Amino acid sequence: MCHSRSDYCSGRPWLVKVISRWGGAVPELPEVETTRCGIAPHVEGKTVAELVLRRRKLRYPVPQTLLVDLPGQMINKVERRGKYLLLCAETGTVMVHLGMSGSLRLVDVEVLAEKHDHIDIVFEGGKALRLHDPRRFGSVLWLEGDPLEHKLLARLGPEPLSQSFDAEYLYQRSRKRKQAIKQFVMDSHTVVGVGNIYASEALFGAGIRPQLAAGKLSRPRCEALVAEIKQVLAKAIEQGGTTLRDFVDGDGKPGYFQQRLQVYGREAEPCVQCGTAIKLLRLGQRASYYCPSCQR
Repeated sequence: MCHSRSDYCSGRPWLVKVISRWGGAVPELPEVETTRCGIAPHVEGKTVAELVLRRRKLRYPVPQTLLVDLPGQMINKVERRGKYLLLCAETGTVMVHLGMSGSLRLVDVEVLAEKHDHIDIVFEGGKALRLHDPRRFGSVLWLEGDPLEHKLLARLGPEPLSQSFDAEYLYQRSRKRKQAIKQFVMDSHTVVGVGNIYASEALFGAGIRPQLAAGKLSRPRCEALVAEIKQVLAKAIEQGGTTLRDFVDGDGKPGYFQQRLQVYGREAEPCVQCGTAIKLLRLGQRASYYCPSCQR
């Protein structure tokens, strides 16, 4: 049985098809949540007719039990935990991760599969949920029992938009930690789904330098950072994610959150608040952008 941990859609008329193809970047929480919102209305309540498996070797081998156990079952709910999509059926859960280049889209079964279309979950009525994954870093697994107890999910931190992620939690968790705060909040054991773009933007909003040791944050600064993380992610979800390479929805329109980016990707450009040139540094081999005047 699936347990609801997120429901960030607010009645917006999401499109039938959501495609997330990221090249060298990884789909983060807003992009995965956009995908969930896009497919859920067209998958929930539908019965699986068959599963077409064209390639078994993805990041993890697709289990043979999925081919046997899933057909004939109804998908009751589509949920998300971190960056994993959970298709909750009657006796188990299909857990999908999009990897670095994966996409899920709803197609007519008559549509010919392309080179990197590895799996079709075919529903009664002629529609199929198709996984496209050129790099094959994604995964499709079949879980029995509580999916949140699976080893890939059990140790994840709280959802960033949940009440469990608050200033006191971040303050207590960060005590005596010498790790840079940006790396700390990007760790899925601390909080899930705060990727590189969104961590940079939230730290800017909170006025905190990305390289500052996590353990040096005061309670008020933890409160400011938590508020910014929630605000940045909520806005990104509302606007359909962030376009860097070619994240597009099913209508060919890009996500629009990139138009609001204040520091990420803006090296040497003037800060939107004070005019100081934005700086770039590397933390954990990831690009980190910040304003040396506004962030301390």
